[in-house]
Amino acid sequence: MAGTKVKLEKELYQRVKEFSNKAGYSSIDEFVSHVLEEAVGSLEPAEDEEVVKQRLQGLGYLK
Repeated sequence: MAGTKVKLEKELYQRVKEFSNKAGYSSIDEFVSHVLEEAVGSLEPAEDEEVVKQRLQGLGYLK
């Protein structure tokens, strides 16, 4: 894991710890990284439909 640190309030840290354990993550760091990746990914603009079609055609999935 990278050496970057993030400060969390104690109550939030306890909730994160509880959920990461329940979800089966090997560490709190792993859980937080996954949640942040999902959150940031949902904020990124979706690919243009035409770009996706061209990519699928290039792969032979569409004619």
